[in-house]
Amino acid sequence: MLLPSYLRALVMVQARTRVVVGMSGGVDSSATAALLLEQGYDVVGITLKLWPQDCVSRAEDKCCGPQAVTDARAVCHKLGIPYYLIDEAAEFQSRVIQYFADEYKAGRTPNPCVMCNQNLKFGRLLSRADQLGAQYIATGHFARVEKSADGARTLLKRGRDLRKDQSYFLFSLTQKQLARAMFPLGEKTKSDTREVARHCQLKTADKEESMEICFVPDNDYGKFLEQAHLAEKHRGEIVDLQGQVLGHHDGIEFYTIGQRKGLGISSAKPLYVVELDAAANRVVVGDDTALDRDEFIADRCNWIAFDSPPEKLEASVKIRYSHPGTPATLTPLPGGRAKVKLHSPQRAVTPGQAAVFYQDDLVLGGGWIAR
Repeated sequence: MLLPSYLRALVMVQARTRVVVGMSGGVDSSATAALLLEQGYDVVGITLKLWPQDCVSRAEDKCCGPQAVTDARAVCHKLGIPYYLIDEAAEFQSRVIQYFADEYKAGRTPNPCVMCNQNLKFGRLLSRADQLGAQYIATGHFARVEKSADGARTLLKRGRDLRKDQSYFLFSLTQKQLARAMFPLGEKTKSDTREVARHCQLKTADKEESMEICFVPDNDYGKFLEQAHLAEKHRGEIVDLQGQVLGHHDGIEFYTIGQRKGLGISSAKPLYVVELDAAANRVVVGDDTALDRDEFIADRCNWIAFDSPPEKLEASVKIRYSHPGTPATLTPLPGGRAKVKLHSPQRAVTPGQAAVFYQDDLVLGGGWIAR
């Protein structure tokens, strides 16, 4: 017996796979939602409200700002999909902002985007997806996931558009997180993405993208730390490699490895920050040759391509997002660490930044650069 048309429609909706899309209010997440809808998925848009009402950058058009929320809601309305704004400010404060401040205080340079992906976008958002009965979550990252040949693992690969590839920021995701992740833009270029949004007449189609940390106004992290009362000025010494005092600083939190400007000291040749000694509250400076390193330890390694890495392997290592990658020999160590021997010295290998290991397009895994 044939079901009435309204019941057939209900069964079809129930049979569709539900995907929660993290909506940032930008063109990438907008195109992601449109593509998934076109592919027949049951799409739900969610924006995680990451900042309280008194956010110091609230007026900014960032992923935590009111304009971003307005744009995300408008896109979902245009596409005819449900939209939810969910408050995760407390989680963002404890898992991303506090980490950001603590790393600078420890003399390290943090990477908040990796932590936000790990704990919020693929942490809290997954929990919300469970509540909504969604099997997958999707974001506008330019990256790809696919099953291994034996089907036992979910692999992470670079996006096809290497200029926009964002796999670096996803290296810390677990197998459980990757197995439920979808990256519809992984096979597309940025221009493809804008064309998708234009075709769907979405208001974000020509919206400019920001390359700054979303919660730091004007990319001035020192000012942000002070205004948010996460760091206070405290006097310390600026010394050279021999320990000779050359000047004074207002706190190691306001410096990073490789920094040249703003040191407030005079020298016959340019000096750069080569080390931040939190224990002694010292900023150590030297010439540019002192910035070169060919070896470091990576802590808290997450291996994606295999459960346990081999005793030694060759890889290309990115020591920061903008780094092109350099050949290296990796030697996994006990305690989730790895020794990274670079085949040629690299400039400003910075503690606290992520080191991500690649073989061609495949992300083997990565860790956090230690001293």
